[in-house]
Amino acid sequence: MDLEVLRQSALFAPLADDVFAAVTEGLTEVNLSRGSSVFREGDRGDELYFILAGKIKLGRTAVDGRENLLAILGPGDLFGEMALFDPAARNATATAVSETRLVALKHDDLRTAIETRPEVSTQLLRALAQRLRRTDESLADMVFSDVPGRVAKALLDLADRFGRPATDGILVAHELTQEELAQLVGASRETVNKALAEFVQRGWLRLEARAVVILDMQRLRQRSR
Repeated sequence: MDLEVLRQSALFAPLADDVFAAVTEGLTEVNLSRGSSVFREGDRGDELYFILAGKIKLGRTAVDGRENLLAILGPGDLFGEMALFDPAARNATATAVSETRLVALKHDDLRTAIETRPEVSTQLLRALAQRLRRTDESLADMVFSDVPGRVAKALLDLADRFGRPATDGILVAHELTQEELAQLVGASRETVNKALAEFVQRGWLRLEARAVVILDMQRLRQRSR
């Protein structure tokens, strides 16, 4: 099992080698195809997960069937940690948006590591604080930003985490359908498509299959504010 991605992640990088080995010795590997769910909203859970490769979307479904994406996660990210501190039902569904490889850690194993290695709890709390900060920012965007601004900000965030240089810009292979991108910014698909078309017309980006190429990062960043 290749754990180099985890070793370089913000959660594990500060840990000494012996602490890292102790925390990860109980990991089990999980392989998913696109559309496969790790767990569903309302499930009981006793594991948290770390992403080695691929992408996971966390989403919730309203009573009327509408869906909202809470986050898109990639290599080095963890999820499912809330049940470690609050053993209630899962509050979101975790689904692979591409071929994805995970490792799972039982909550009991992590608790043992936390009890014997206090530095593990410090890093885990830091990861939780970062997740909470992103949630606060998303809520503020819903109140203060229009849809094009939210689309621009979402693309910039995806570019920061998943983008790679292309011949004419930054290729962002987000793996999302237009409907999923709309769910991520909390808007209708039609409104999001209109915003994307405007960005294309202005020469800020180019659309590709489940990807975009950002051609003018500065203008897109200005529009996100």
